[in-house]
Amino acid sequence: MTGEDFAVELNKVRLRLGTQDFDLDCTFPQSRITAVVGASGSGKSTLLNLVAGFEVPDSGRVMIGGQDMAALDPSERPVSSIFQDNNLFAHLDIFTNVALGVSPGLKLRVEDRERIEMALVRVGLAGFDKRLPGTLSGGERQRAALARALVRKKPVMLLDEPFAALDPGLRAGMASLLLDLHGETKNTVIIVTHHPDDIKKLAQQVVFLDRGRVVYVGSTADFFATQNVKAVDSFLNG
Repeated sequence: MTGEDFAVELNKVRLRLGTQDFDLDCTFPQSRITAVVGASGSGKSTLLNLVAGFEVPDSGRVMIGGQDMAALDPSERPVSSIFQDNNLFAHLDIFTNVALGVSPGLKLRVEDRERIEMALVRVGLAGFDKRLPGTLSGGERQRAALARALVRKKPVMLLDEPFAALDPGLRAGMASLLLDLHGETKNTVIIVTHHPDDIKKLAQQVVFLDRGRVVYVGSTADFFATQNVKAVDSFLNG
């Protein structure tokens, strides 16, 4: 990817799931944080699934770094994903859960183990190596999921309502941590959220979806000043 590339592009992507049609055409600039926003069922998670490769478009192209992703399985794409339920394995300790981001077969070199330990330190989980997920708070489990995404070293990070289950204090802490890590890695972040504070704090760009279609793309400041898009106005003003 060059500085002129859009890191992620959905180029005239069309998809039908059940009775709902999705028509998505938008770009996510390299090294920026973009919030994907919209009402429930508008297509936010579907958009992430298309980028990650969990859904395959009926037509159009999903591009990352100028490369068509059509031939690449999810595991082959330059993408890490974090979801609301954090996808930790309950029977594995935190070190092993994070290690799966490096090697699904857990064939770890010395430098891999050092990288995992450093990631745990970076997200504030030093000393949590042998703890099971069930003994951690919701915020700590999300930090472990973030550590796993970090060790994967992928240029694109997808987050689907990652803070939804957290109280306001933990939400603010996770948002600050995400900003710090983004500042260090300059990765491209696409975050689904319905929380205005998350949008204001994290995102430089907003993509707003309504019934499977993109109805707004622009800066965060312009998004909160938008008055001529009915779906956006309903979201902002209830």
